[in-house]
Amino acid sequence: MALSIAVSTKPSGAAAPTLQAQKSAATRARLIEATIRCIVKYGYSRTTTPRVAEEAGMSRGAMLHHFDNGGALMQAAIAELHEKRLQAFRRSAESTVHEVGTLVRAYWKQVSSKTFIAFHELALAARTDPDLASILVPVQVDFRNRWYSQAIELFPEWQNERERFDLALALSQNVLEGMAINRLTHGIDDAMVEPILRDLERQITALKPAA
Repeated sequence: MALSIAVSTKPSGAAAPTLQAQKSAATRARLIEATIRCIVKYGYSRTTTPRVAEEAGMSRGAMLHHFDNGGALMQAAIAELHEKRLQAFRRSAESTVHEVGTLVRAYWKQVSSKTFIAFHELALAARTDPDLASILVPVQVDFRNRWYSQAIELFPEWQNERERFDLALALSQNVLEGMAINRLTHGIDDAMVEPILRDLERQITALKPAA
């Protein structure tokens, strides 16, 4: 049975920055990373609390000391995955070279990562799991909105060409995420990846406003 999604009843509150609090935060992070690894290795349906505890090298009882239930742990894992995706694009924004190829390659690197694999597993599970969907869908919407805002900052020359800009982003998202999913299911030859990336760059460049 997969981790059930439930609202944690543990009272929230900012802990004092003591050594114990630091150890607790480190243990929580370890459990969250173990959850993400389990999602990638086994899929959402087979990511159970005993399996996560084993992956983290802890007892289930010790794990429940930090998370009341599997749902609370899954919520934390989704929040961490969300932050990892945003960090990947923030790093691309820090580059001094803001070109089409920068955006395409940064996006491809992100969807080729284990973070994207975990999100894809969760997205498939959320299709038939309303409780999971209630957590994941708002996160996905927030990601799209923040990614869009960041892309506008990267390419201010598109400010007055939003229709073309939206098309360029949609083209990038659907081509790159679709190709990443096909790679997971062995639906595309790896030799085709580079030609597709180059062609996508050409298509987006053609949409760019005239200098």
